[in-house]
Amino acid sequence: MTHDPVRLYRTVRLIRRFEERAIELVRAGEIVGGIHPYLGQEGIAAGVCAALRDDDLVTGTHRGHGHVLAKGADPARMLAELCGRVTGLNRGRGGSMHAADFGVGVLGANAIVGAAGAILTGAVWARRRRGDDIVGATFFGDGAVNEGMLLEAFNLAALWRVPVLFVCENNGYATTMPVAGAVAGTIGGRAAAFGMPATVVDGQDPEEVRDATAAAVTRMRVGGGPELVEAHTYRFDAHHTFEHVVRLDYRPPAEVARGRARDPVAIQGARLPRSVRDAVDAEVEATLAAAVEYALASPAPDPAGALEHLYASGLTARTGGG
Repeated sequence: MTHDPVRLYRTVRLIRRFEERAIELVRAGEIVGGIHPYLGQEGIAAGVCAALRDDDLVTGTHRGHGHVLAKGADPARMLAELCGRVTGLNRGRGGSMHAADFGVGVLGANAIVGAAGAILTGAVWARRRRGDDIVGATFFGDGAVNEGMLLEAFNLAALWRVPVLFVCENNGYATTMPVAGAVAGTIGGRAAAFGMPATVVDGQDPEEVRDATAAAVTRMRVGGGPELVEAHTYRFDAHHTFEHVVRLDYRPPAEVARGRARDPVAIQGARLPRSVRDAVDAEVEATLAAAVEYALASPAPDPAGALEHLYASGLTARTGGG
């Protein structure tokens, strides 16, 4: 775990500028299909991952770029993945919603709402059975707390005392549905039903998230079982970049303004001298300029290999017969 405020600022700034550059590439047609921007929620990924070891495991969501970057993935290869290039983290086959980097403990983002928790629970349980003292953190949105698969993961993790930190990124909306219209009771109450401790934090403050995560991780690593952190946050941009075209109207302008007033990048940046912030900002800009150049210069996959890598055994599927 790191208590370095500069490193924490660099992470939130990197995620912010990565997402902004990615949106530019969506508009330019270089990223096909769009993305789910993580703008505004950077403090959660940065704070959680700052409290984890390199060998700890993470799974994320369809809004998962921040999770992957915060755990230490290469921004250039991540951007190449979004652009569908062979130099991407997953050879361009995972894209925005399925990026993974096993080398830094990221078992993958996941487009199925609530599914990442079950995957991580199984993975951490298996590693613990092997004798490793790792823990895991899985991210999900407020809408996922009504998904049976996530609740089953709560149950198994609690029953088997699997050290998984369930991190709810509560941005107030499941796509366009306000949380008050979708979630009965409380999110922490769901954890309590399975005997899991639950902590509510300000997701816009990276250091508060880090400290709460560090306390939970310390307990979990020595046999404390799973815990839940509910991080209150606000999504600054669209649920998906398709909203930039269709202009959905479901959040009042005054609410958006209030949400954007508490910016995790600004909150963490205010803890540093201006000269330090400027140096970090310049380094991040150089990193992402190189990442964009790398991604756009990388080759696209050969369509002839579209059926490769479907099976762990290496078996290649046959094309359809006439």
